Amino acid sequence: MALDPAHTPASGAADQIRVMLVDDSAVVRGLVTRILEEDPAIAIVASVGNGQMALSALERQDIDVIVLDIEMPVMDGMTALPMLLKADPGVRIIMQSTLTLKGADISMRALQAGAADYIPKPTATRDLAGGMDFKTELLTKVKALGHARRRDPSRKLRPGVSTALRPTAPARTSLLSPQGPIKLRNQTPEVPDVIAIGSSTGGPQALFSLLGTMRAGTVKQPILITQHMPATFTTILAEHISRVSGWDAKEGVDGEVIKGGRVYIAPGDFHMVVEVKGVDKIIRLLKDPPENFCRPAVDPMLRSISAAWGKRVLVAILTGMGADGSKGGQVVTQAGGTVIAQDEATSVVWGMPGAAANAGICSAVLPLPDIAPWMIKLAARR
Repeated sequence: MALDPAHTPASGAADQIRVMLVDDSAVVRGLVTRILEEDPAIAIVASVGNGQMALSALERQDIDVIVLDIEMPVMDGMTALPMLLKADPGVRIIMQSTLTLKGADISMRALQAGAADYIPKPTATRDLAGGMDFKTELLTKVKALGHARRRDPSRKLRPGVSTALRPTAPARTSLLSPQGPIKLRNQTPEVPDVIAIGSSTGGPQALFSLLGTMRAGTVKQPILITQHMPATFTTILAEHISRVSGWDAKEGVDGEVIKGGRVYIAPGDFHMVVEVKGVDKIIRLLKDPPENFCRPAVDPMLRSISAAWGKRVLVAILTGMGADGSKGGQVVTQAGGTVIAQDEATSVVWGMPGAAANAGICSAVLPLPDIAPWMIKLAARR
């Protein structure tokens, strides 16, 4: 393993998140190193130029998060991804991708192959000069995934690797949180006329699994999804959902009448909400300010769905950072609708579902494989 010139692995506090950077550009590695090492909670323990060097480094280092470029000589990121996960199944991998259709498609395939998340590759015009958007997104994702890795109860150190910065991870269960036991709503859920799903980090993988189980035709209700993603990526997400599940999935179009048995995905950079127009429910795409630092955001979608359908709303909050969806979920439950959340053990990051669960608005907190059967049973009562 070769580190960047003059770069020495940090030897900081025992609770630092250990990161490896994999990119053939020394300029990009230097930028990412400077950004991450400004945060005392993060230590760069390896910085290498291709996938083969990353595999060698992973044999010798205990690593929490890998930031992995896609296009590299010797061994590219897509080739290295499954090999890195085989060497350490618990490591969290963030793919670096260009904001193009090709980059989005490769990123989606990487998520299906086990990557935890992706980040747009920094651009020369803005991010290489220290753009705040890239810096904020990079730090947020690395820290969230690093902390999730630390809390993983199945985490086992491999023999022979460096463990100098490794703390003891606390135990957890899916129905406990730092706030104490989760209180579920004691209610008889209404049969829904619409299903809404909110997700962020780890969301594409969860959506592929959930909708692959709840295949087209199993429920007749429309499904509206807000997944935190930029433009272009949501286009590719819809295509992949159609491919793996058989659903007619596409980005929502402003003014479109919502029909049963279809999946509508909020386009990147637009809030997707519902408006009642006569007997129809139609989609509206808004450029309103971001909520929870996101556009699209889950909360405005849920507020509008609750106003349009009242108590006949079923919401699932899946894996993701932050708390988007919990306030909108409160509006749903106050109107008599139903909210369920993914449990901590199967979430890549238990931020959004954890916030909903701890708010006391959930009728169930379930492992991902159990969510689709629960939803089908309720939705098929009609």
